[in-house]
Amino acid sequence: MEERGLSDYMAFLDECGDHSLTKIDKDFPIFVLSLALLKRTDYVRTILPAINGLKLKYWDHEGVNLHSRDIRKEEGPFAILQNPIRRRTFMVEISALMASLPYELFIVGIHKQRLRQQYVHATNPYELALTFVMERIVSCLEHRHQTALPMVVEARGKNEDNRLKATFYDLAARGTDYVNSLRFQRFHFPLQFHDKRKNIVGIQLADLCAYPAARRILRPDQPNRPFDVIQGHLYQGKGNVSGWKVFP
Repeated sequence: MEERGLSDYMAFLDECGDHSLTKIDKDFPIFVLSLALLKRTDYVRTILPAINGLKLKYWDHEGVNLHSRDIRKEEGPFAILQNPIRRRTFMVEISALMASLPYELFIVGIHKQRLRQQYVHATNPYELALTFVMERIVSCLEHRHQTALPMVVEARGKNEDNRLKATFYDLAARGTDYVNSLRFQRFHFPLQFHDKRKNIVGIQLADLCAYPAARRILRPDQPNRPFDVIQGHLYQGKGNVSGWKVFP
């Protein structure tokens, strides 16, 4: 079953912000990696029908990609949200779904300016965020007696995807300071890259969680209703293992 990817769980990853340490946007100096962990049965029976049902309520097909930026900017198919009544209704309904759907979140935020200032040889923020996420995933899978987890990642370009793939498998082979290689090697992590145009609902779910998390990290004192909606989905493991990590 592992070889065919038929695990109990599936993971979908997306990001918010760029991972460059050379050119840092002063208005958005962070990188956020968002992982949505779903039970396969929940994905088939609940999540896919609910998300596609929402799409078909507003559009003539389910091929519309729920992209956080396009929703905020009311661009592309979301130009319909320029109608204030329709926008209000849509936002209430999508918020209700994000609150009620069965998924768990692992969010890692990297303060890029702080990272560059505090570490002479700073690790690429994407690779660092992936390390923190995978440490928590390993702990989660151990407690749930799982042996495999397919990882579906938003494609970012051939070179970047190849680099991430190499980093991912190197991480699994050597382990980290907190999770040794033997613990990593107990698990099978099939890694797949898919473009947003493939309209994969799991990636859209991770995307919809990434920006509210980034806003909370940037401006923790400001009201943030979208983050309030998803906060209850953050993974809470045994001990002090949490699905929320901000570094440094």
